Amino acid sequence: MTLDELYATILTRKAADPGSSWTAQLLSKGPEKCAEKFGEEAVEAIIEAVKGDREALTAEAADVLYHLLVMLAARDVPLEDVLTELSNRQSQSGIAEKAAR
Repeated sequence: MTLDELYATILTRKAADPGSSWTAQLLSKGPEKCAEKFGEEAVEAIIEAVKGDREALTAEAADVLYHLLVMLAARDVPLEDVLTELSNRQSQSGIAEKAAR
């Protein structure tokens, strides 16, 4: 499954009954809850990265990507916009990009 496919699935869950899926339930709680869950998953991924457990980090990284997409969907930010932003940043060095912020 690609990120595009996962994002499309998440978008279909926005209109679904919250009792029908975890994604629908999370989205029904609003953008703030989606952001909170993303933060929790990011911290869990950081912990696994520090511990050096590749298998656990892989699982947590998948959770982070999923919850990032849910958070984007909750705020109606298209994945394509994020990918475009990443593409735009490839035209300059990371040091120059960061200095421009």
